[in-house]
Amino acid sequence: MSLFMPREREPQTVAPNWQAHLAALAETAKDSHLRGFYAAGVPAADTPIRDVPMIALDVETTGLQVGTHSIVSLGLMPFDLNRIHCGQSKYWVVKPMSELSSESVAFHHITHSDIDNAPRLTHIFEELLDAMAGKIVVVHYRNIEREFLNHAVHVHLNEGLSFPVIDTMQLEAHLHGSQLKQSLWSKLLRRQPLSIRLADSRLRYNLPHYQAHHALTDAMATAELLQAQIATHFSPDTPLGDLWL
Repeated sequence: MSLFMPREREPQTVAPNWQAHLAALAETAKDSHLRGFYAAGVPAADTPIRDVPMIALDVETTGLQVGTHSIVSLGLMPFDLNRIHCGQSKYWVVKPMSELSSESVAFHHITHSDIDNAPRLTHIFEELLDAMAGKIVVVHYRNIEREFLNHAVHVHLNEGLSFPVIDTMQLEAHLHGSQLKQSLWSKLLRRQPLSIRLADSRLRYNLPHYQAHHALTDAMATAELLQAQIATHFSPDTPLGDLWL
């Protein structure tokens, strides 16, 4: 997960009809890899979450501003409600389109020497889309993963990348919305507001602490968090449409 996360709850977002949306994009996409990705589609909104193939995605970036900063590493972790498929995971360090900063290096520990011979995102694009195709992508704060990937594809292909996500941060915001806003009394007592950052969210489910800001580790942490959220607050029968954005 990238450098800084918001503390305020985001407004609820109405998800589009993703099956119809992706089918339409499969007809209009110019790039053949994008057409194949969209043609793979996604499960129907009424599919129970236990039957949904999922893949957790995390990206590390050189900063938080889309268009100014760019992706420097990506991690993918396939999973379902019962198992995390570590043997099928993927991790890449890529050469960013923007310069590394001392702040970003301090967070994700990817240095100039690490990216000297790293491929551009375009070189792993086909493999990335193949791994994501037909699966529901799970992230912790969609404005990083989805927006940065969309922008990168716009830069390289002059067309965007659209896909549904389950956002574990948004689920935490929804579940704990009343606790995210501090009362006047809490402010007077200098109590910290509830955090929905990845590590802090995991603590609420007694999940183990992992070193943050490594794309593959954070992808696994996100997968585990969703498993815990479903087991605690939802049901394996929960329809996919109740969770995706």
